[in-house]
Amino acid sequence: MGVNAANAAVKVGDVAPDFTAASSAGTQIHLKDEIGKTPIVLYFYPKDDTPGCTAEACSLRDNFAAFRKLNATVYGVSYDSVESHQAFVEKYKLPFLLLSDSDKSIAKLYGSDGMLFAKRMTFVIDRGGKIAWFNPSVNPATHSAELEKVLAGLQ
Repeated sequence: MGVNAANAAVKVGDVAPDFTAASSAGTQIHLKDEIGKTPIVLYFYPKDDTPGCTAEACSLRDNFAAFRKLNATVYGVSYDSVESHQAFVEKYKLPFLLLSDSDKSIAKLYGSDGMLFAKRMTFVIDRGGKIAWFNPSVNPATHSAELEKVLAGLQ
């Protein structure tokens, strides 16, 4: 059920580490408050408005109806500021929230922290608040389809 990496901070079956972060909507997202509502896709990416990250975000956007049908909530996380996230969301009409991890604390909790940028990794958190799946080496081109299959398996 997903890939396990020896160096990951969390693994499948672990309780998802809690955090609070500022979102692209100007609100605070507290993971603990979101657990139980829907499965959560928490995807870490290096930087707003760069080629790979834009391709990944737009692929998720283009497949967003499928995520809604599967009752999933999607959050993107990078070290960028809320203002950068707002511009990225607006430019590409992203239908999901981006979370600012400017102090790298969320990425550290999940083992996605890199020196300059967050590592491209994705976690799926089930309704019970546990890591149901993760991919430590996401391919932006196939990410959305991969997530759709994972989420369908949680239904």
